[in-house]
Amino acid sequence: MTTVIVDYNSGNLHSAQKSFERMAGDGRVLVTNRPEDLRTASRIVLPGVGAFAHCRGELSAQTGLFDALEERVKAGVPFLGICVGMQMLASVGRESCDTRGFDWIKGEVIALEPSDSGLKIPHMGWNNLTFHGAHPVLEGLDDGEHGYFVHSYHMRVDNPDHSLATVDYGGQISAIVGRDNIIGTQFHPEKSQDFGLRLISNFLKWSP
Repeated sequence: MTTVIVDYNSGNLHSAQKSFERMAGDGRVLVTNRPEDLRTASRIVLPGVGAFAHCRGELSAQTGLFDALEERVKAGVPFLGICVGMQMLASVGRESCDTRGFDWIKGEVIALEPSDSGLKIPHMGWNNLTFHGAHPVLEGLDDGEHGYFVHSYHMRVDNPDHSLATVDYGGQISAIVGRDNIIGTQFHPEKSQDFGLRLISNFLKWSP
């Protein structure tokens, strides 16, 4: 089994690679920007750090990379998006300008506007998650688990069933979204200690 972590100039992938290698056992973890590697991947992970439009542009700038990504995800390969990698699942991102997302999970990415003026933007640090319904990637995880967040925008899904977990930050925001063979986390599982490693392990075992 080969898990591909997509490298498209969107931040330091070292911690993600190490976390996935730790949980992969005999499986292979490959950090790559080669479309041909995606086409043979058993699982695909798309991290993302920074602005939505920049990440989308960098991904599109890699010749053939998004086409290979879309081809494999539509074929049913398990996919995990992390942080902006999750946000790009949406129909549109509204950070500084409207930018088309993948439109794999209907919704929009909008600015965080906490009801409590004392809450800082960006939302940075540890927060408790509330889970909504069962999912194989969430097996063994409980309400109150702590994820590590760093973001100023969040994904508002059109279908509430696609929000698998939320976090309260002056209002409910989606912490995990998913449908079919696609799942995304607003927090960084690779920085979320034991909880994050258990989620990564579940993803690596997942067969949608």
